[in-house]
Amino acid sequence: MASFDEWLDAYDVVYCTLPASSELPCPNCGHQTLRLAFAAPPEARHGYASFWCDTCLEGIHLSRAPIPDGVSALSLDLPAEERHRGIPNYRLAT
Repeated sequence: MASFDEWLDAYDVVYCTLPASSELPCPNCGHQTLRLAFAAPPEARHGYASFWCDTCLEGIHLSRAPIPDGVSALSLDLPAEERHRGIPNYRLAT
C-alpha cells in the first residue's frame, strides 16, 4: 500500500496538469487510472479534494484544497448522494 506522502506527491503532479488529464501511474498499483474530484461551497475556489485510483480503489481526501481555474467542483449544497456520485468508496492511504 502506497504511503500518504506518495499519494500527496502524485496529487501534486495531477493537480498541476489540471484542467488537462494526467497519465501518471497510481503510486499503489501502477495503473494510469487516477481520478481527482472537488466539492466546494458555491462560488468558492477552495474545497474538498477526492483523489483515488479507479483500479485499486485507494487514495486520499484533502480539505481546504484550492480549485484551479477551469476546473469545476460539485456544490456542497447538493445532497450527499449526488455529491458523491461517480466517486467510489475507496480506501484512504495512511
